[in-house]
This record gives sequence, structure tokens and C-alpha cells, in this order.
Amino acid sequence: MNWTDERVERLKRLWAEGLSASQIAAQLGGVSRNAVIGKVHRLCLPGRAKAGGNSSTARAVKRPAAPAAPRPATPTFASRAGTATQTTRTIARPAGATMLKEEIEVEGSRELVFRPANNVVVPLAKHLILTELTERTCKWPVGDPLKDDFYFCGCESPDASPYCNYHAKLAYQPVSERRKVRA
Repeated sequence: MNWTDERVERLKRLWAEGLSASQIAAQLGGVSRNAVIGKVHRLCLPGRAKAGGNSSTARAVKRPAAPAAPRPATPTFASRAGTATQTTRTIARPAGATMLKEEIEVEGSRELVFRPANNVVVPLAKHLILTELTERTCKWPVGDPLKDDFYFCGCESPDASPYCNYHAKLAYQPVSERRKVRA
């Protein structure tokens, strides 16, 4: 199919009115949706306007940024006061088949300061090797198994657990704690 000057002008007009590529293909006749999209890209036509508006108002609309949900503070980290900053960032978002650029206000990151918990008691490991483990000893591995200084914790463990109380807290975190760490 040949793109005549008349068909190209009609394509430009329909594109500016906000019709979809499928609708334009149906109105032009004898051309596929993909052919319309290809021609639009070769002509470097600007993004389409929404139906019922013009292209300049569609791009000028700025939406207010959604307020960021406050994150719950974890007990082992404290944020320093006054380190959060507000910046403006330009993002592209889809609006139909058109990508619109808009500026949004983004709250900057907060600097976190690690404060180790002072109520944690780390047990003294008994440095057991594999053959020395029993049903009542902690089987938490320490070090690299390929090295000579590899050992197991060896502290006393409760009946139903392979680990001592300390290592059980490390191994079995509640779901809410895992979500806080990922956030």
C-alpha cells in the first residue's frame, strides 16, 4: 500500500484527534494497525491527545504525588532527625498508548544509624564437629565447611528444635519481621 500525501495528512489529523491506531486503520482502509503505528513512528508524530482534549493540555496536567506511607521504625535502627529531603523527579508514565512526562515530589531517603540491641545474649559456642552432635545440641554451622576451622555451635537446644534459642531466633523470623527487612 502506498502512502499518498492525502492519506498521510488524514493520518496526521486522525492521530492528533486522539484516535487509536486500529481506528485510524479502519478509517483509512486497506492498511493494518501495525502499518499505522510504523508510519506514525517514521513521521515522528508527537504523543496523541486524549479524546475530547488537545495534546498540549494532556501533557501539561500534573498530578499531585501520592503521600508516601510512613514506614514503621525497626527497633535496631534509628533515623537521624532532619535528614529527609524533598526533591522533584521527572517520571514517564503511560496514558493509553502515550508516555507522559510529569514532575513529582519525592521524599528523599533517611539516613539510618545502626544501634545494636543491648539485651541480646550470644551463647558461647562449644565448637563441636559433625560427629560430636547429638539430638540436644545446636546444629548451627559456623564458618566455611571447606576450611579446617569450621564447627557447629553445640549449645543446648530445646526438644523440638535443631538450634539453641539464640540461633532459632536467627533462623525462624516472624513474617512481619521479614517484611520490615525487605521494605
